Amino acid sequence: MRPKAGTDSIPLTPVTKDGLEGWLADQPAGVRAWVAGIGFKAESGKTALLPGDGGNLARVLVGVDADADLWAYASLPASLPAGAYHIDAGLDAGTATRAALGWALGCYAFTRYKSKNERSFATLVWPDGADRDAVERTATATYLVRDLINTPASDMGPAELAAAAEALGAEFKAKVKVTVGEDLLKKNYPAVHAVGRASAREPRLIDLTWGDKAAPRVTLVGKGVCFDTGGLDLKPSSGMLLMKKDMGGAAHVLGIARMIMMAGLPVRLRVLIPAVENSVSGDAFRPLDVLATRKGLSVEVGNTDAEGRLILCDALAEAATDKPDVIIDFATLTGAARVALGTELPALFCNDDALADGLLASARAQADPMWRLPLHQPYAKMLESKVADLNNIGSGPFAGAILAALFLERFVDKTIPWAHLDVMAWNPSSKPGRPEGGEALGMRAVFAYLEGRYGKKS
Repeated sequence: MRPKAGTDSIPLTPVTKDGLEGWLADQPAGVRAWVAGIGFKAESGKTALLPGDGGNLARVLVGVDADADLWAYASLPASLPAGAYHIDAGLDAGTATRAALGWALGCYAFTRYKSKNERSFATLVWPDGADRDAVERTATATYLVRDLINTPASDMGPAELAAAAEALGAEFKAKVKVTVGEDLLKKNYPAVHAVGRASAREPRLIDLTWGDKAAPRVTLVGKGVCFDTGGLDLKPSSGMLLMKKDMGGAAHVLGIARMIMMAGLPVRLRVLIPAVENSVSGDAFRPLDVLATRKGLSVEVGNTDAEGRLILCDALAEAATDKPDVIIDFATLTGAARVALGTELPALFCNDDALADGLLASARAQADPMWRLPLHQPYAKMLESKVADLNNIGSGPFAGAILAALFLERFVDKTIPWAHLDVMAWNPSSKPGRPEGGEALGMRAVFAYLEGRYGKKS
């Protein structure tokens, strides 16, 4: 982004399909002929490069939707000729902010392992009225989430995930405590230890706290499985291929934490991340083992590949001890949620209708969608075990996402509003502003809900 428009910046003119004809009516015949000749119809995100005298680029027409689509400007940084551009239109503050955010997200590239980074992006002059603070915190948080997920497991194990949390904490003077290895047993996190003990990379629980202790308490919990082989119930190679992203829930809550701390929301923030690698070794937990949990419930292991809920149950039990106003967890938990809703739509489960309604309203307002699925209590019978308090998988092949959420619900105090987001955390293919790879889904919506509920710091 650049601060101000100048004589060296090229105008970008947003036009809708319905408004194109009116705009062209005021233009010289040569411009009308050029636009008609290249077949520009003002479709969202499409552009028309208009030449000026001497063949220089004089103006760019940008197709936008009437509802000011966030992604209309997102393809431009990479597709336009190098240089500086400014939006040549009077935009309201919300539209200006969305345009700037779309541009910023379109500038993301994961280049950590590239020996040569020749990628360059066109720059945008800050649109008048844009909320720069909002754009910067959202863009930096999204970059953080994407970078963490895109980093291969060789460089993003439990220790490196903890280091990322510690770096974030240091930036905002938050306290970060990490419980590692055998200390998990001493501190009563037995399920986290059981899942992670087979790996040479020790499991750990990351605990970040920030803000006034007297402020309303907001607790975020994120699944941090840094790589998932499936354990002894080994995944096939095709199922293991993307498992570096299985710590996507942890990445999401760190992204939201960054947004909360950058905005200075008047809350007492706590972030809990159980970080493990689900590996295969002689010390791996086994099918039909019975695991202890922090809450005191015993869990029979129906499948070692349903490990995320096992580490989350200890973290959720700990989260409830502070009696926070709200607990929100993110997890790349089930393929069943992807079958039901696809890759772009996180599944929302919630034990409180007011919380669910607020999150869904924010999701619509932020164009960051999610879809509520039910905590259908009659299905809980499918989690019964003959030898333990419950099983970690259902007794049949159906309702996998619901059963996972019902399992987690057993570890949350019923009096605490709780939301669980089952997310893909990955773009299978590239779209404007959303390259193939790690992705933040539901993050903007959750932050907007929290900002609306608790307000800005006075």
